[in-house]
Amino acid sequence: MNHLALLPILIPFFGAVIALFLMRAPRWQGYWSLGVLGTAVFSSSYLLWTVHATGEAIVFYGGGWIAPFGIAIVGDLLGALMALMSQAVLLLGTLYALGAKDKNARYPGFYPLFLMLTTGLTGTFLTGDLFNLFVFTELLVISGTVLTAISDDKLGAEAAYKYFYISLLAATFLLLANGTLYVSYGTLNLADLAERIAQNPDVPLLTTSIAFLMATFMIKSAVFPFHFWQPDFHTAAPTAVSAMLSSVVVKLGVYGFLRMTTLLFVEQAALIQTLLVVLGVIGIFFGGLSAIGTHNVKRMLAYSTLAQIGFILVGIGWGTPLSIAAALVFTVNHSLIKAAMLMLAGFVASRASVKSAAFAVVTGLGQQLPLAGGLFFVGALALAGIPPTNGFISKLLLFNSGVAGTQLLVLSLMALGSLATLIYTMRAFQRIWWEPQLDTAVTLKPTGDNLIAPALLIGLVVALGLWAEPLVQLTDATTRWLAQPEFYITAVLGN
Repeated sequence: MNHLALLPILIPFFGAVIALFLMRAPRWQGYWSLGVLGTAVFSSSYLLWTVHATGEAIVFYGGGWIAPFGIAIVGDLLGALMALMSQAVLLLGTLYALGAKDKNARYPGFYPLFLMLTTGLTGTFLTGDLFNLFVFTELLVISGTVLTAISDDKLGAEAAYKYFYISLLAATFLLLANGTLYVSYGTLNLADLAERIAQNPDVPLLTTSIAFLMATFMIKSAVFPFHFWQPDFHTAAPTAVSAMLSSVVVKLGVYGFLRMTTLLFVEQAALIQTLLVVLGVIGIFFGGLSAIGTHNVKRMLAYSTLAQIGFILVGIGWGTPLSIAAALVFTVNHSLIKAAMLMLAGFVASRASVKSAAFAVVTGLGQQLPLAGGLFFVGALALAGIPPTNGFISKLLLFNSGVAGTQLLVLSLMALGSLATLIYTMRAFQRIWWEPQLDTAVTLKPTGDNLIAPALLIGLVVALGLWAEPLVQLTDATTRWLAQPEFYITAVLGN
């Protein structure tokens, strides 16, 4: 049973290796990658179901060396939930790439890199060791950088450089955090580290370590003021790649903040949570106002991610069981919505004779694309938190947790931020599908990217809006697990 925790990592890894042997047949490479990710989703689903049914984490010890001496892969409720969420969206990202007209999707290295990106992201959620978090993060960064550099957009290489160097800064912070924690406590195993920090919280370098980890995860989730790389990056990256990086890869920071406040630094969590609330509110306003003023659909959605991550940070920052459960629901739902919206933006751009998501190009172009317009409209409602979508469930739970905690000022600011979301999403919908075409020289291509993947995602958006109970129950169970850090420590270290 312990190998269940390892399978979601191993399947895409070995799938990527085998995909290298199919380099002469990119189409078959894509089908193989789709099958590999489907298998990975099944394995992560089974892992989550097993952990939820038994109430116990599944731990794999590399080489048979028991923690804290060996490498531990830990499948607890939080890690398994995040792994399943990510792999499900990445599966649909692969499906989108198969139906895309981008030249980069036919490159021999595209699908192996996509599977390596999956391996790295899954590993970050399931590793039980801070140094291996660094290793998996670097695998994620390298894959994402190369996938962006091969973009059809002429600015792809520039965006890749920005992503790589800002990620290098995050890696430096993470290594410094590893070093200061290891010097202070002699371990990097998360469970062992949590136990030792609780026993001796007055180590001089502890505050420094917290600051380094905060900076790392703020960069990974593009939290203000470390957001500046994201709009340029997502505007130039291939649609299948930007849809993944803006929906699930940015959740690495969310995962990190949850581990920091519920496992590693429980006694110091109050200060961290206060900072997260402040940064979250700033992100909601800065991201929303920037999205309103931008000139490109993809760029608008990149700023939107900054705002939506802000809502999640506020939920984590409030720190109550209800707010953390709401933050988890928000995390899952936003991943589905944002991936779908970026795919739809890419679809519209792919139908333009001048391939671009700039409003100057796509304004009025959607009048001949009614199906994409309907899907985009539902996605816009979901981002704004309007029923019957899953976005409404996310914000309802988050606002309820704020009311229960009498956080009236923050709630008022969040309501204004939600209004901004409605403004920029409806503005984009109106410009693309209702206003007359701006550039009459731009014509509509007869074919473009496939709509199957975004349609499936929007279907999930509506389904989880109409029937949210399974996800809410799962996040409630995850929150109860997080509230008892000794469960994680005992599962990894034993009695």
